[in-house]
Amino acid sequence: MFENLGWPEILALLLIALFVLGPERLPKILADIGRVLRKVRNMASSATADLNKDLGTNLDITDLNPKTFIRKHVLSEEDEEALKRPLQAAFEDLKRDTDGVRDTLRDTASGISARDSGTAAKSASAVSADDKTPVTDPPRGRTAKYDLDAT
Repeated sequence: MFENLGWPEILALLLIALFVLGPERLPKILADIGRVLRKVRNMASSATADLNKDLGTNLDITDLNPKTFIRKHVLSEEDEEALKRPLQAAFEDLKRDTDGVRDTLRDTASGISARDSGTAAKSASAVSADDKTPVTDPPRGRTAKYDLDAT
């Protein structure tokens, strides 16, 4: 629960509690917190002991994860491998299909970028009829800036 708390953080919390609660009430509150934590630990250990007694095995808290529990108590290694084989074959098929789609998208994207670079070269070489200055399109995502008073 408090895995990320180091000594500096604990010291800072105690100083804040000292300023907020005052030196008279802080020892009583810390004692109450200690009692509650002790009761919670005792409840957790007694629940684990009850589960061990009822199941007839030594149960670790990580065994309560359903996937781990089934692996440890229900399936053998051969059963687990037999369940994995069809899923691995489906995964390989899916990977092959997505690789084909990825290659198609990559080819399409390179074709679009080649076409856009050709269009940009044509628009950059276009010349205005009035003043013989090159006309260029604004970059994507930007709008051309015009002087509203001049138009």
